[in-house]
Amino acid sequence: MSGDPVALLLAPFDYQFMARGIWVGTLIGAVCGWLSCYVVLKGWSLLGDALSHSVVPGIAIAYALGLPFAPAAFISALLAVGGIGLIKGQGALKSDAAIGVVFSAFLALGLVLISLNPGGVQLTTILFGNLLGIGDSETIQLVIISLICLVALSLRWKDLMLYCFDEGHARVMGLNVAWLNVLLLSMLSLMTVAALQAVGALLVVAMLITPGACAWLLTDRFGHMLWLAPLIGGLCAFLGSWASYFMDSSVGGTIVLLQTFCFLVIFVLAPRHGVLARRRRGSQVVGEEGS
Repeated sequence: MSGDPVALLLAPFDYQFMARGIWVGTLIGAVCGWLSCYVVLKGWSLLGDALSHSVVPGIAIAYALGLPFAPAAFISALLAVGGIGLIKGQGALKSDAAIGVVFSAFLALGLVLISLNPGGVQLTTILFGNLLGIGDSETIQLVIISLICLVALSLRWKDLMLYCFDEGHARVMGLNVAWLNVLLLSMLSLMTVAALQAVGALLVVAMLITPGACAWLLTDRFGHMLWLAPLIGGLCAFLGSWASYFMDSSVGGTIVLLQTFCFLVIFVLAPRHGVLARRRRGSQVVGEEGS
């Protein structure tokens, strides 16, 4: 290996599989970051976790039949959402219980299907992702999924913001709340499929929540969140994928650890909502009351 420090830093890009994984992961991280703003605002964190497990049966069936994994996983996620909605609609269970029942059932079904077809997709690939092992067809699928979500978010970002912030007000304003609900759930399902390929089912929820949570702590303006979260998500995906080459570590795990590190730093140092800022305000209030 060359002693040139620049060549050393660029070494991962000498390998096609590595360069492809880094750039695709960066795109997925940025789009997941944008979507995470709405997930955090709407309070759908648990639903995002549920969808990451609910796509497993679709992926298992797709690999067993030799079909593209993305459409099958997307259909599986939509079926899970439909099942959650059906149970919630009966009014017998709260939403968290309905989500827990459905995603556990879908994950169990996926594990059974994988065990019945051991020559198909590996369980480790689903659980931990395989960003560096994606082929040309999978890369095309992931790029198309990301671009679809980018276009949808670009066209309807204001309507989705109002829907997530106050659904009742959005309805009064004449917005089609049911359509916006379907649109957001569809994008969440699509990006769950994409992120699963990058970091696996166990860590998908981090890519769909952590960047938005970081942006939430940094600003009170949703418009600012919409560029901060993609920046954090994309940058962490890029640096995590790149660093995994030198560390010889799990790509998905490195990406999520880097996102978590960013969150902890922001959680402590954020100018208005950080731990230190809140303590300073509390000390000022105590000082004013004492005087």
